[in-house]
Amino acid sequence: MSEKAKSTIVIKKIKKGGHGHHGGAWKIAYADFVTAMMAFFLLMWLLGSTTKGDLKGIADYFQSPLQVALAGGSGSGDANSVIQGGGASLTEQVGQIKRGEVEEARKRRAAERAARARREREQMEALKLRLEAAVQLNPKLAEMRHQIRIEITPDGLRIQIVDDFNRPMFALGGAQVQPYMRDLLQEIGKVLNEVDNKVALSGHTDSAPYVGGERGYSNWELSADRANASRRELIAGGMNADKVVRVVGLADSNLLNKDNPRDPLNRRIAIIVMNKLAEERLNGAGGEIEAGSAEEVERGIAPAGAAAAQPAVQEAAAPAAGTGAAATSVAPAAGPAAAGR
Repeated sequence: MSEKAKSTIVIKKIKKGGHGHHGGAWKIAYADFVTAMMAFFLLMWLLGSTTKGDLKGIADYFQSPLQVALAGGSGSGDANSVIQGGGASLTEQVGQIKRGEVEEARKRRAAERAARARREREQMEALKLRLEAAVQLNPKLAEMRHQIRIEITPDGLRIQIVDDFNRPMFALGGAQVQPYMRDLLQEIGKVLNEVDNKVALSGHTDSAPYVGGERGYSNWELSADRANASRRELIAGGMNADKVVRVVGLADSNLLNKDNPRDPLNRRIAIIVMNKLAEERLNGAGGEIEAGSAEEVERGIAPAGAAAAQPAVQEAAAPAAGTGAAATSVAPAAGPAAAGR
């Protein structure tokens, strides 16, 4: 017992070597590094794929952000980005309209108008051929072919039936349609009913005055009555009455032969088969529209470089004695009008 009491017990603890536990701080640092690299490469990709307009817009914005936001401009909006920036005013909600998009939309609308005008012209040319064929195939109408002028104008197809000293379209000084004129108008009405275009009619007279002067029955009433009589014959030939949108009398305000105001060619009926563009202008202007001249075709719907449309049939020269007879043959004082109208 004494020996056991004197012994000493020694306990040795051996510690193993190592670096110990450092925690998760390194993971956070690595994630920040990876995020920074992703942002850097994303920035490089955006800069590489951004157009000059976008870059200029970004630069202008950071140079003067308030001015660009309020006034807009090519720098802030002339870009290909799908995101619109800036605006013309603070009241606009859709953002600034990009100049490039405006130009593209304008070109697209111009191309659509040009294609539409070509289709309209082709349709009018086909209608012109049908009318010419209808006149040529009918022996009665063929005798009047020198009195028919068909031309394409910016407003559509204009059919003019001019008077002839030896073959007048209407009774002397009145609106009674002659039989051969009635046949012609009814044949035209049959052809016009094949298209869905609207029709406008206008009557024209020469400058021979009425005995009673302008206060009584004048060339204005006569031209309007003849235009309306022509409308009735077109409908009698089979044309739908709803196709007529305007019937006017223009008297001698638009002479065909201005050098000779009493030329029988000035007495005429004009039938305008309107194209869709003319119909839109008619609706927008409340009926105030007149077909353009043949010389306006090149500036209107004619293709570039094409010559202006020429009359389908050359105008026949008036007889040498026509003018003199029209001027000297005067109706009696009690009659309604001067002869030759």
